Order: sequence, then C-alpha cells, then structure tokens
Amino acid sequence: MFRKIFPAFAFCLLVSLSARAQDDKVEAFGGYSYMHFHSSPSVSLNGWEASAQYKFTDWLGGVADFDGHYGSLHGAGTSTYTYLFGPQLSYPARVSPFGHLLLGGAHLGVGGFGSSSFAMALGGGIDTKIHPEREIYWRIFQGDYLLTQFGGNAQNNFRFSTGILFRF
Repeated sequence: MFRKIFPAFAFCLLVSLSARAQDDKVEAFGGYSYMHFHSSPSVSLNGWEASAQYKFTDWLGGVADFDGHYGSLHGAGTSTYTYLFGPQLSYPARVSPFGHLLLGGAHLGVGGFGSSSFAMALGGGIDTKIHPEREIYWRIFQGDYLLTQFGGNAQNNFRFSTGILFRF
C-alpha cells in the first residue's frame, strides 16, 4: 500500500514546494552520489542524489531526499533507491554546514529480483556559495550513515554526495 501512496505524496510535496518558491525558502539539490553498500560481500555503487528542502526558519527545514545507486553484486546487476524525509538544521552563511535525520524506505534490485525495507540516514555536509549574484551553491560534500534492513539483516552503509544546490 505504501508503494501506491508514496508517488502521490511525493508529487504533492514537490508541488507545494514549487508554489512557495517565491519566499526564498526553497532549496533544490542534484548531483553525484557514491554508496558503500555493506552486504556480503560489500559493494561500491555509483549514482545520483536529488533533494528539496523547505526552510521553516533560517536554520530549520524539512527535506525530501531521493537517490539511485547502481553496480554489480555477485555478478548480477544491482540497483538501490531510497526515499527519505525529515528535518535538517543548517547555519545560514556563505559557507553553510548542515545536519539531518531522514527516515523512509529503500528498494534493492539484484538480478531482476527486488526487496523493500525501512531506511534511515543520519549525516550532514557543507554548502558554499559559488555565484556572487545568484543563489547558486556547491554542496562540497554530504556524508550519511545510511541504515537499511534487507533480508531481515541491518546493513550499515555509507553515502557520499556532491553537486549543485539552488536556493529560491
């Protein structure tokens, strides 16, 4: 049932974020992401990450975070996707550190078979302004401890991301 409700929820969230964009409280991030997936054996996966944040105050916002990572596990094509939501604290400045706790779900596909699980990300990073007149930032890094629970076992994964962030 969650898999049917999630797309509608995500659509409503993105529409509400774009409707509020004129308040200069919205951030949109997109970029490269690396994940060390701690399975047996561990595997390194490359992919993308995209997120949107609505800032309730200068330092507190709500984040919707999505990613996809791809590679090979035991010789079979592997993909993981996460969809996470939660609060983010940030220090508003030209160089802006942030931290977040995100909860949601993950989907793992290996060789044509799939499994879904709970997911949690705890981490943070640093954004820095790269254009003096526009609200364009570089997310120098974002590092997350990413917990998943595929097959009834917990996987303690690491995720690193970097890319471009726009503030509206």
